[in-house]
Amino acid sequence: MANYRADRMSEDIQREIAAILREMKDPRLHNGIISVVRCETAHDLSYSKVYISSMNGLSVAKEAVKALKNAQGFIRHELGVRLKLRYAPALAFEATDSIEYSANISRMLSQIQYTETTDEPAEEKEDADDEEE
Repeated sequence: MANYRADRMSEDIQREIAAILREMKDPRLHNGIISVVRCETAHDLSYSKVYISSMNGLSVAKEAVKALKNAQGFIRHELGVRLKLRYAPALAFEATDSIEYSANISRMLSQIQYTETTDEPAEEKEDADDEEE
C-alpha cells in the first residue's frame, strides 16, 4: 500500500529546504544555482534523503552539500518549526549532477532541432528546382 503521507511530507520538505537555502548566508551555497532536486522520506517519517544539484557542476554541488551538513541541525530545527512537526526527520544530503545532465540533453536537442531546420529549406529549394525543370 502506498504511503501518501510520506510522499506529501517529501514534497513539503523539498519546498521548505529550498526556501531555507535562499535565506542562508553561507557563501558556499551562493556560488551558483543550487537546487533541491528530489527528497525521499522514509515511511515512518524519521529519515529524509535530500538530493542537491547545481548548474555549475558536481563539484559546486558537493561544496553545497558540505555546507548543508554543517548546518544540518539548523535546517532540521527550521523544518520542524515551519512544518509544525513534533519530530523533524533526520536529514542526509547528497550531491547529484542531474541539472547539469538535463541542461546538456536540452542543449543537444536544441542543436539537433537547429540542424534540422537549417537543412529543410535547402531540401525544399532542391525540390522546387526539380519541379521547374
